Amino acid sequence: MAKIKGCAKIIPADRDAIFLPFQAKWIKDQSRLKLMEKSRQIGISWSTAYGTDERAAAQGARFDEWVSSRDDIQARLFIEDCKLWAGIMNLAAKDLGEVVIDAKDKLTAYVLQFASGRRIHSMSSNPDAQAGKRGSRVLDEFALHGDQRKLWAIAYPGITWGGNMEVISTHRGSYSFFNGLIREAREKGNPKKISLHRVTLQDALDQGFLFKLQQALPFDAEQQGMDEAAYFDFFKSGCADLESFDQEYMCIPADDDAKFLEYQLLMACEYPAGTYWERSLEDVFTGRLYCGVDIGRKKDLTVLWVVEQLGDVFYTRVVISMEKMRKSAQEAILYPWFAICYRICIDASGLGIGWADDAQDQFGEQRVEAVTFTGPVKEALAYPVRGAMEDRKVRIPDDPVIRADLRKVQKVVTAAGNIRFVAESTPDGHADRFWALALALHAASDPSAPIEYMSSGQPRGADAQGFM
Repeated sequence: MAKIKGCAKIIPADRDAIFLPFQAKWIKDQSRLKLMEKSRQIGISWSTAYGTDERAAAQGARFDEWVSSRDDIQARLFIEDCKLWAGIMNLAAKDLGEVVIDAKDKLTAYVLQFASGRRIHSMSSNPDAQAGKRGSRVLDEFALHGDQRKLWAIAYPGITWGGNMEVISTHRGSYSFFNGLIREAREKGNPKKISLHRVTLQDALDQGFLFKLQQALPFDAEQQGMDEAAYFDFFKSGCADLESFDQEYMCIPADDDAKFLEYQLLMACEYPAGTYWERSLEDVFTGRLYCGVDIGRKKDLTVLWVVEQLGDVFYTRVVISMEKMRKSAQEAILYPWFAICYRICIDASGLGIGWADDAQDQFGEQRVEAVTFTGPVKEALAYPVRGAMEDRKVRIPDDPVIRADLRKVQKVVTAAGNIRFVAESTPDGHADRFWALALALHAASDPSAPIEYMSSGQPRGADAQGFM
């Protein structure tokens, strides 16, 4: 058994010198079920790795540790933190690298083995990877998993014969299973006997987080000159909107009752983190391309959204936002995409009418549809977006700005019983991305001629269909 070299061994009494109070409290809690409702980037995963090492390395340890992270990158980062602590604590540990844990389903884990014989298995988010495994669980970024309920259902039986289960996450909407667990514990008698922890960004700052961070950052980092209030405002101002800040840093779940698209609906349609989804004009497309454009000039954004239809699923390939640009400059970006798209729908409301007219002159009225936004038209555009998401027939980027923009739309019923779709205007747009996506899906709802293949056998957008 090789030993990861490091500093002198740390004993539990040293925790208070190393960890902030909220981190030490989390590590010391040996409850069978414990849940951390947290701000982003305050060192909870790092602290959890320390506690995981302690359990796995303890003399007479009976259980392996099974860690579920959001994706492969996070799984590797968690095992790196475990290796770091093993070195610092002078623990004999061997990095076994990526190990196959289920050959049939091709499931793997990054594994660290200790002299005790126990192992830490760090895996990505596939709930099936937890099936049939006995030992303690760490479910990191739990609310970001595509099916939280299934992950809990498969992971929980693994601690039947002993061990504990730690659930860690920021929020992802008020309808999430994660938030349901918190509300059940706080408001409904805590039948699962969960030990609850909650740490906001403000809590972390109050307990000395900024000082610890400044010690770890380069001397010329921007944060070095900040006090706690300035650091708080620094992160608040950098978020996509107030809802995002409250959810990501203040442990306040976004209100899904007030929004047209719930967080879980958006997350189910997002590409997995790290997926190469964006395409360029030089790429070869095997399906038809459809384009939606929401027009803006001074106050709002002009947004181009292009989807590629493969089977019955529409894959986002391009999202381009343009702000305070001349019409000619925006057309220089838009028109090359129009040239290879099968159909284009353009917002022709207000100043958009001239844009739509010019595009029709350039590419033909058969391919370019001018859409004037009215109450009924917005309703007809909005519901197909929701329907496509409910049926998992659209894929969207995993991007906080796009996510926040899609969340801006609210359905309001007037006193007369009419439905209106409204959105708060922010410096980052007025739900412009939502309406660009809605227009792209509307363009795809009216197919025309069949696809004609080029001699190479590879269709490429509109030029493969006789439009070039």
